[in-house]
Amino acid sequence: MTSVEPTASPSTARAHPPAAPSDRDALPGPVRREQIHRLIDERGFVRVSELREAFGVSAVTARSDLDALEADGTVQRVHGGAVVVQRRDHAERPPRESSFEQALAASVVPKQQIGALAAGLVSNGQSVILDVGTTTLAIARALVTRLDLTDVVIITNGLSIALELEPAIPRFTVIVTGGSLRPRQHSLVEPLAATVLSQVHADLAFIGCNGVHAEAGVTNINLPEAGVKKLMLAAATRSIVVADASKLGQVHLGQVGSLRSFHTLITDAAAAAAALAPLREAGLAVLQPEPPAPQPETNTGVTTS
Repeated sequence: MTSVEPTASPSTARAHPPAAPSDRDALPGPVRREQIHRLIDERGFVRVSELREAFGVSAVTARSDLDALEADGTVQRVHGGAVVVQRRDHAERPPRESSFEQALAASVVPKQQIGALAAGLVSNGQSVILDVGTTTLAIARALVTRLDLTDVVIITNGLSIALELEPAIPRFTVIVTGGSLRPRQHSLVEPLAATVLSQVHADLAFIGCNGVHAEAGVTNINLPEAGVKKLMLAAATRSIVVADASKLGQVHLGQVGSLRSFHTLITDAAAAAAALAPLREAGLAVLQPEPPAPQPETNTGVTTS
C-alpha cells in the first residue's frame, strides 16, 4: 500500500515555521550591499572577515561589495575593511575621533619614520611604556625588527600593540595595563588602568596625541585616553611625544601635559621648520629624520648661453 503523509494543520504550521535558509550567500548583491552599508553606518567600521561570516560569502565577494559601496561614495575602504564616510551635513560639526583602522591607513610613511627613530632610542635592559595609537604601533613594529634588543620590558594599554609585540617574546616582556576597553582604539582606560601604571616606573614613555602646541601643550581628542597618558607621564623617567606633521599646532579637548612635561618630540620629515620653531623656542627638543636629498638634474645634453 502507498502511505500518505498527514497534512499539517494550520496550528501545527504556525507552531513550527519553516527554518530560515542558512545560505546567506543567496542574498542578491544589491540587498547584501544595502545591509553591509547599514552595518557600517551603525558601527563605523567593518572587517572583511566579519562580512564573510555574516553573509556566508568569500573574501573576494566581500571586498567586491566594499569596492562597489566605495564607488557609490557611501563608505571608505581601509586596510582590512571599510569605514563610514563623513556626510556633508556634518561638515560644520567638530571632527569625530577616527577609528584605529582609519588612522592606520593614513600617513603610513611618516609613522614609519617616527617608528624607526623612536625604536633607535631603546637599549637592552630598558623598560618602555608604549601608549595606544597607530604611531606607537609603528614603534612596536620597529622594535620587533631590532633583533639586537634583549631583556626589554614593554608596558602598553593598546591591545593591537601587545599583539604586534608578541613575536618578540621572550626577548621582550610585554605587560598589558588592564582596564576598560574602548573599541574604536582597542585601548584600555580607566577604571583599573592606573592599577598597573601606579606600580611601575619605566625608563622611557612614548606617548601619542592629537595635538602639539607651544602654549596649549600636548592634547588629545578623547578624555579617557588623555587621563591614561597623564599616568604614563608620571610613570617614566623620560617622556617622548610622537606626532606627525599634521598634529603640530593643533589643540584638542583633553590636556595631557605642558611641553615642559616632555623631553623630546619625534616627528616626520614633512614637519615644516615654521611649525617646529615655536616648539623649540618653548624648550622642547625635536628629533626629525633628514629630508630626502634632492635628485640631481638629468643632463639632457642641451646647453644654454
